[in-house]
Amino acid sequence: MTRPPHDRPAPLGEDDGREIPLDDEGQVRLQKLLAQSGVASRRKCEELMLDGLVEVDGEVVTRLGTKVDPRTAVVRVEGHRLPPMSPHVYLVLNKPRGVVSTMSDPEGRRTLGDVVADRPERLFHVGRLDTDTSGLILLTNDGDFAHRMAHPSYEVDKTYVAEVEGQVHRGTIKKLLAGVELEDGPVTVSRARLVEGSHGRTDRERSIVELVIHEGRNRIVRRLLDHVGHPVRRLTRTELGPVRLGGLAPGEMRELTRTELGSLLDRAQL
Repeated sequence: MTRPPHDRPAPLGEDDGREIPLDDEGQVRLQKLLAQSGVASRRKCEELMLDGLVEVDGEVVTRLGTKVDPRTAVVRVEGHRLPPMSPHVYLVLNKPRGVVSTMSDPEGRRTLGDVVADRPERLFHVGRLDTDTSGLILLTNDGDFAHRMAHPSYEVDKTYVAEVEGQVHRGTIKKLLAGVELEDGPVTVSRARLVEGSHGRTDRERSIVELVIHEGRNRIVRRLLDHVGHPVRRLTRTELGPVRLGGLAPGEMRELTRTELGSLLDRAQL
């Protein structure tokens, strides 16, 4: 089975030196597109097509030499979405604590725009993180993608790791999983687990909890944990859908892999 090309950057841009030559009708042979996108060698891509493992716009394509428009065709290999050829960029940033989730700030605070000031593109942030929350946030110059990913209808699971005050017990985890009613409505927690707990002097007791939630209401994780008696000391978002923060240091960023972007495009129905 062909392994998805996790270690390759996501889009095949028009100006990044890896563009795919198109014919006069703006198309390219499918096996050439697959090979130059990093799926496998040209011969292996032909085998994948002959084996019925490649789909274009929902239909299996087995005829070698089939041409597609790489900018608009929805191509899947063994079920994995291959992002279209695009001039857009899709970045994951480890937002440092203290950085405001805007591209500029009239009060002069450090913003996402300052962190990515050396990028040539006009970037949008996908959703927000509280100023005192660190971790994973997406940046892109694809306005449609940014709008869809931030819309409540398309929100994906978000994983947070929180250092909280006090000892979190099994009963608290069960309470979180059962759902909590806040002043602006109920909150559903998909998963919750105690990562670490420590005992000591009263003012030094703390626990580390991992939560997975779907929605993105303002300061929702902090309000949720405060409601169950464990105010948050530090909070980091570590995952957003299929995208993981991994070893990115605060302030560092990377391009989404093609597998990550393909999955997000599917979820955003783009």
